[in-house]
Amino acid sequence: MEEFFFDFLSPSAYRVKGKLLAMGSIMSEINLKDFFVPNYILSLGSEVERVSHPPVCPVIVFINSKSGGQLGGELLVRYRSLLNKNQVFDLGESLPDKVLHRLYHNLGMLKDKGDLLAAHIEKNLKLIVAGGDGTASWLLGVVSDMRLPHPPKIATVPLGTGNNLHFSFGWGKKNPGTDRESVELFLSQVKSAREMKIDSWHILMRMRSPKEGSSDSIAPLELPHCLHAFHQDGWHLFRGGFWNYFSIGMDAQVSYAFHSERKLNPENFKNQLTNQKAYLKIACKQGWFVSPLCHPPSRNIANLAAVKIMRREGIWEDLVIPSSIRSIICLNLPSFSGGLDPWGDPSKNKLHDRDLTPPYVDDGLIEIVGFRNAWHGLVLLAPNGHGTRLGQARRVHFEFHKGAINHTYMRIDGEPWKQPLSVEDDKVVIEISHSGRVNMLANLPCRAKSVHDPSSTHNYGNRDYYINRDDKFAEEEHEVVKKFGAASTFKFVDDRDIVHYH
Repeated sequence: MEEFFFDFLSPSAYRVKGKLLAMGSIMSEINLKDFFVPNYILSLGSEVERVSHPPVCPVIVFINSKSGGQLGGELLVRYRSLLNKNQVFDLGESLPDKVLHRLYHNLGMLKDKGDLLAAHIEKNLKLIVAGGDGTASWLLGVVSDMRLPHPPKIATVPLGTGNNLHFSFGWGKKNPGTDRESVELFLSQVKSAREMKIDSWHILMRMRSPKEGSSDSIAPLELPHCLHAFHQDGWHLFRGGFWNYFSIGMDAQVSYAFHSERKLNPENFKNQLTNQKAYLKIACKQGWFVSPLCHPPSRNIANLAAVKIMRREGIWEDLVIPSSIRSIICLNLPSFSGGLDPWGDPSKNKLHDRDLTPPYVDDGLIEIVGFRNAWHGLVLLAPNGHGTRLGQARRVHFEFHKGAINHTYMRIDGEPWKQPLSVEDDKVVIEISHSGRVNMLANLPCRAKSVHDPSSTHNYGNRDYYINRDDKFAEEEHEVVKKFGAASTFKFVDDRDIVHYH
């Protein structure tokens, strides 16, 4: 039993036997009615039920049954046995945007009829999403798109290979147990978790459509859930959003090879440890450890694209990228590649000398880090190890050199893809910009730090600079409504986002 708890929780939590006993008492006191959502709330037309025990922490559960080998399916069965089976959804069968639109429509109709329970559930609703980083980001995008007056807070169950988003907010990075005690423990943690905001980042890529008769066409792509492709006035546009990271280069190439192999041979990827070993093996095959031999310098980031950043409103500046950098990461959370922190914790002197700030997850700034190869990445395992800190920015602008390359590899929040680039176009661009915030649930110990949290371990720097900017961000969020979570609702483009490309 003790070994199980050490596996399920983050490494630094519950190491004392007395605390294990305390957790046992928590589980024995849990009341599953606290999490229950009745059928008439979920489906209009169902018989209204009298509820003697209003749920303190009503939840809607989304589980990617294909994640975590067999664990996703087992977890689905367990949650349905403990809660109302109709409040637990398999993401392989039910799209989250449709589920949540229907639910909030029902809640609105019932509230108009004076249903107090509906109002209570809307105010206190929490979402549980079980899957990897890509699955968690999918749900975050759907909630962001809905622009709800009282958006639900989101807790994540780690069922992926990296589980970076989960780890950042204290939910661990190892796949959980699926027995009753494990799930009840998790529910009790969701009930007591604190709310924490996280920055959302909008990404827009644009390239010219090929001339008629050209072979330089863009085939249908298998894009991440939160990225969508469409055409407008002779341009290919790719638009979406992320919460943890966006990367270009060799790390994305290795991830793409891993995901492709897993898709072809799913029977070989049944558990997290096996997946991690396979990932390392593929990294070796791809030459990530001997990149100078396997990858020509022409594929280094500085030779592919020019990068500009905006640290202060309206002022663009060139970002200097060392010629040896083969992978660049725009990072919002302090977890990458299975829990490593590429940015690290710069000293107060380094922050001052380079005009940097502590890495908060809700300050409207994104950290930009570079890596030369996998050996460089292994530096993160050492105390105070970090990648090459390139800068922090409110906006980031990539402009690919004409004809430099016909494709590259990219990754958003754990989901990689192979992105064709138009060799005819001298203005292939990507721009990343701040796009509001969403509500997460944070469990202790929590690695992510908030600029608004006085208990943050980052106790230096000019906090007032960020706090005072919050009202400005709120105005920007209402000025331009951007959709990037649910493919079925992602329809439009705002020309104000791309006006500077012309």
